[in-house]
Parts: sequence; C-alpha cells; structure tokens
Amino acid sequence: MPDTKKFIENLSGAGKSIGVLTSGGDAQGMNAAVRAVVRMGIYVGAKVYFIHEGYQGMVDGGDNIEEASWESVSSMLQVGGTVIGSARCKDFRTHEGRLRAALNLVQRGISNLCVIGGDGSLTGANLFREEWSGLLDELVQSGEISEEAAQTHSALHIVGMVGSIDNDFCGTDMTIGTDSALHRIIEVVDAIMTTAQSHQRTFVLEVMGRHCGYLALVSALACGADWVLIPEMPPKDGWEEQMCHKLSESRFRGSRLNIIIVAEGATDRHGNPISSNAVKDLVVRCLGFDTRVTILGHVQRGGTPSAFDRILASRMGVEAVLALLEASPGTPACVVSLCGNQAVKVPLMECVQMTQEVQKAMDEKRFEEAVKLRGRSFENNLNTYKLLSHRKMDAELPNDGTQEGRCRSSFNVAVLNVGAPAAGMNAAVRSAVRVGITEGHTMFAVSDGFEGFYKGQIKEIKWGDVGGWTGQGGSLLGTKRTLPAKHVDKIAEQMRIHNIHALLVIGGFEAYLGLLELQAARSKHAELCVPMVMVPATVSNNIPGSDLSIGADTALNAITDTCDRIKQSASGTKRRVFIIETMGGYCGYLATVGGLAAGADAAYIYEEPFDIRDLQSNVEHLTEKMKTSIQRGLVLRNENSSENYTTDFIYQLYSEEGKGVFDCRKNVLGHMQQGGAPSPFDRNFGTKIAAKAMQWISKKLKEFYREGRVFANTEDSACLLGMRRRALVFQPVIQLKDETDFVHRIPKEQWWLRLRPLMKILAKYKTSYDVSDSGQLEHIVRLRAKDISAI
Repeated sequence: MPDTKKFIENLSGAGKSIGVLTSGGDAQGMNAAVRAVVRMGIYVGAKVYFIHEGYQGMVDGGDNIEEASWESVSSMLQVGGTVIGSARCKDFRTHEGRLRAALNLVQRGISNLCVIGGDGSLTGANLFREEWSGLLDELVQSGEISEEAAQTHSALHIVGMVGSIDNDFCGTDMTIGTDSALHRIIEVVDAIMTTAQSHQRTFVLEVMGRHCGYLALVSALACGADWVLIPEMPPKDGWEEQMCHKLSESRFRGSRLNIIIVAEGATDRHGNPISSNAVKDLVVRCLGFDTRVTILGHVQRGGTPSAFDRILASRMGVEAVLALLEASPGTPACVVSLCGNQAVKVPLMECVQMTQEVQKAMDEKRFEEAVKLRGRSFENNLNTYKLLSHRKMDAELPNDGTQEGRCRSSFNVAVLNVGAPAAGMNAAVRSAVRVGITEGHTMFAVSDGFEGFYKGQIKEIKWGDVGGWTGQGGSLLGTKRTLPAKHVDKIAEQMRIHNIHALLVIGGFEAYLGLLELQAARSKHAELCVPMVMVPATVSNNIPGSDLSIGADTALNAITDTCDRIKQSASGTKRRVFIIETMGGYCGYLATVGGLAAGADAAYIYEEPFDIRDLQSNVEHLTEKMKTSIQRGLVLRNENSSENYTTDFIYQLYSEEGKGVFDCRKNVLGHMQQGGAPSPFDRNFGTKIAAKAMQWISKKLKEFYREGRVFANTEDSACLLGMRRRALVFQPVIQLKDETDFVHRIPKEQWWLRLRPLMKILAKYKTSYDVSDSGQLEHIVRLRAKDISAI
C-alpha cells in the first residue's frame, strides 16, 4: 500500500486540466491511447478534454474542445482511426492561429497537452510550447485574459505519442498503428499467394512508406518476398538484371509464384522513382511472366487495431499522463516511446532532429548511414532479409566426402520443434535452415520432436524445402511433448549415426525441460556434448529467461478478435456480462494482456490469488457500472487460475448476483488460440530470433572445434535465447533453474504482472500502481547504446 499513498500524494492531478488531440494522418490504436489518457487522467483527479479535429479544433475552439467523461471513451478500444477526428491545419502554422489556440486553452484552464501524431504534429506542439509565454503576454496586453490567468497557466507541458503507420519516427521501436498496418498487408499477401500459386503468377505489391521502408521491409520478411524495394536502401545499378535472375531461378527450383514488395517512395541510386507498374513492366518484358500489380493504399490505415497496438497505445497513454503530472516548468517536451519491451521517455526534439537526419542522409545518398540512423531494429530487419533471400549458389550442394565438400558443409545442425504447436514456429524453422545453409552447414530436420529424434525420423532439409513456410500455422515438422530423459541412449545413438554437431530446439516448456535433461546426460554420452540452443515458442508465454515467446502474439490477437465479436453479439440487447476462459496453463499472460487489449473488467489468474470476497467485490463493481453506464461486461479467466473457482462457478456466481441488472454468457476459447496463420509480429520475431540462434551456433561450433571434432561441455554451450526488456540475450539453461517454478511451469518473476494495475485502473478500480518504473527521461544517444543487441 505505500506505493498507493506515494502515488496519490506526489502525482495527484487535482486542479490540473489535460487536453488530448490526434493530429495528422490517422492510425489504428489512436483511440486506445485517447481512452487511456482520459481514464488515467480522471483516475488521478484531473479534468480531461477532447480537442476534436486536431489543431484545427484547438484554433477554432467552441464545441471542438469538450470535457471527457469516463463513459465517453467506452466501446472505442476496438475502433480503428480516431473518433475525436484529425485534420491537417494551416491556421496553426501561423502566429495568429497559435494565439487563438492559446486563448482557447487558457479559457478552459488547459496547460497540459497529450499530442498523438507524427513528427510534424509533435514539432508543431514543441513550437507552441516555446512560444507559450509570449502568446500569453500578447493575450494579457490585448485584454483577452487576465494577468492572474497568465500566471496560473504560465507553463505549457507537452507529452507526445507517435501515431503513424509508417514507423518513421526515431526514438521508438514501434509507433502506434504500425503493427495493425502490417496485419492488413499480410492479410492481403496471404490471400494473393493462393491465387498467384494457382496461376503461376508474379505479384507486385505497393505498400505505404513515402519516406520510410519499414512496412515494405518487415512485410517482405514476414511473407518471404522474393524482392523488396525501399527508400533507405535503393538497389545498386544493374538491379533489374539481378532481380529477374532471382525470379527466374526461383521458378526453376519449382516455385509457382513470386512476390515483389515496393514501398511507395522507392527510388534507384540516382533518385529516380521506381513504381510498382515499372517493376511489373520490367518482369513482363524480360521474363514474360504473368504479372499483376496490387496497390494497397488506405486499406493499410483502416480496420480494427491489433492486440499489440491496443496494448502499446494503452501503456503509452498511461505513461503520458504520469509524465504530465511529473512535469515542472523547465521540463522539455517529451515523447513516450517503446524500447524493446520497456516504456521510456525521450526528449521530443532529439527524436525529431534524428528523424530529419535520416531524410537528409537519404537526400545526400548516404544510404548506409540512413539505415543505421533508423535504428538497430531496422538495420537488423534489413540484414536478416538479405541473409534469407540471397542464398549462396553452392550452399545446397551435398557433402560428397571430398575435401571440397567438407569445406562447403563443415558441420551438421539438427532443428526440431518440441511441445505444443505455436504460430510462428515454421517461420523460425525456415529462418534457421536458410541461415544455417548460408553459414555453410548441412541442416537436418527432426520430425515429431524428441520422440521422432529417438526413432530416427531425421532427414536433411534444403533451402527450397522451407519455401512458403513463414505464413503457415502450426508445426510443419511435427511436434510432440515427449521428453528425452527416458530415451537418451537412443537419441545419443541417432546423434552419432547422423553425425550431429549442434542442436536448435524451438518450443515451449517441454523444450526447456528437454534441454536441461540433455545437458544433464552429457556426462554419460559424449555425443550430447555439442552446442545446443532453445528458442521459446509457446502461446502460454511461460518460459523463464524470455519476456516473449513465438506464438503468444497470434494467440492474443485470436483472443482479442473473439472478445470483440462476443461483445458485439450483445449490441442492442439488454445488459450482458461475458465470462471467457483462456489457455496458458498456470501462466496468466494471455488472460491479463488479452484483458488489457479487449477492455476486460476483470481477469482471474493463478499468479494473483483470489477468494470469494474478491469475486463478490468484482460482481458488485460491475453491477454498479452496469446500472450507470456500460451495456456489456467482459471477464477473463485463465484455465488454471483456481482449482475451485472454475469458469462454471464464476459464471453461476455472476448470473445469480447480477439478476435484475445483467445476464451472463460463458465461452471457452480452447484451441482456437493455438491455430491460425501467425501474426506479422510472430513471423518477424520467429525469423529474427532463429537467425540469431543459428549465428550463435556457428560461433560456438568454431569455438568448440578441436582436433577434428566438436566437444562442448560448458554451461554456456546449452543456452536459451530470450528477449529480456530491451535485448535478445543468450542464457545458460542451467542458470535459469533458480528462476523457474517447475511445479506450475512458470517463471518465478513475470514482467507483465506490472500491467495488471493498469488494466484495473482502466476498468475503474482503485488500486496501487507502482510508478517507480515509469520512464525516466532518456536521451536518444543513450538509447542507441542500449540497443546494441536489440531485435
């Protein structure tokens, strides 16, 4: 409870007024950010005002500036675009326009602004802040405001959140709307691939990105496109011939389709635009392939925000309010941004200047520098794409036993899936196979996990065998939950028969246990003394040593989409509460983060014990809300949250206690959370983390190769590669044992538990909220230094 007292005393918003506006182009997730600002602002005792139609509404005043209530942001979390409107405003660019805007704000007591928009909108906000005292002086002199009002509102505090589908703003890994735009692109690509394969066609897709190629690059990585054209890295002279050769070679190897992705701002090295139609004409002229063009346009801006964007925007909205409450007159305007998995605050103008430097480098044809200025994440995306799309011509030749063959294929590496299937596993396998081949290894695929391993279901897998795997759900290799301990002798024998020098295990908690068992068996079996690395892949996201797992994002989107539909099913009917059961074993990640993304009123999990009094309190809270405002309630329950308070029990309790106010329905989501095509995030994450794992294996093979054999028996030769806060980190599995609750198959500490108070606050509960981890102001240079190992 001390955190609550500290929070209330030091960060009280009593007497403060906050204005929130969306400006420039719209982006999915903006509404989630607006909702979080409004509810967090009201929670701390501040008044919050909508400023409709962006800066134009601020200049025009009147009804455009409207006080927000808790209920006014209900049912907007799942809505795309921005419900408070956005407009590009010429008036605000003039001194007179900003003077009118200042008058309108002071008249309503607003001296704190949350601006959600791109770099132009945020630059305008900073200029407004710098001119603020001068504008107030003018208003005092003209008699439009009193000196007392000018003194009361002497400082204007600005906090920005970047809403842009292009992800073109430096200082943050992801901007609000980018992930949703990638969802739209990948949905189209997946649909196009089926028709392209039927007719053996080539498709040229044009995506948004006039000055930034992020959408084109990541969608190319996520769908395994044959060629991508982006403004930051124009193709070298002669690219036309190289591209046509690659497309032709792909068809020769048996592919029935080609995908080329073009950013709308793509140019050649001399600054000449490369249009999608020009690329189509080139392919038809040089290769004679049946080629079509699809320009996605504003489809990318539309639709429902993804789970990632809702969570990102909600976290940023809460952090923005906290930043405004902590601001002093000398505090510079800042941007709330995402670095790895952590919310941080960065000086606004540092970010704007860095963003402008990128454009300057591109204009001056310093393309390598432009890529580096975009950030380590962008650079890694580009390097990974190059690694996976341009194979060495001799890399697939077999090791025929000659000296030349041994040099070409120095080591044999096996890859297998273990545990339950997770969307994104296939993207990880594809990445591992192709990076391994590029590194000169012979890659072996093991079917059906450790069970297939001891049965000898092992065969060589080549470059072309994993074509088209990125968009496939489930596990194409096959996966089982079988652990290796009982079959170690047979597994060691198979390692010897196939001369396996390294293992890459992609899977969930069974994969983690399996790696521990293999490491423990090294003392008896020298064949197991090889580098081993695990990549976490499970919808439950319950692996110690990693904040995120492949497959969890896809499951979250399945939960969020289903909750949206379920809530919509009650639209126009009487008041109704839905009880939804999610997967996750004993890990409450899906219930908690899914609840945050879907706007749940409560989420019951094992990690936060609850009793009948808590249930009763939740029912009473929801009943009160139902009487006064909302029409639909949503309660999530993790499948193993309690042995006695089952989904049926909670459903019956809510049904009984809500009589006369609301009725209840229950839904068990089940295995639909494991199925479906992987989300863009899981494709991208799986691709990059597996590539990094294979590069680690190559490094370790060289390190442990002595006297004609590989012998690795150190702790750091059996690792888990996980995402920790800001970076991908290799951790010896033996060292993770102390962090693990083996009985309940969860880590002892889980970062996402810090999001639970946020979910409760947004659902109108009074709760303690630890703000000690809220972003300290960091400088963009320092962020870059910490970004060295970032994905």
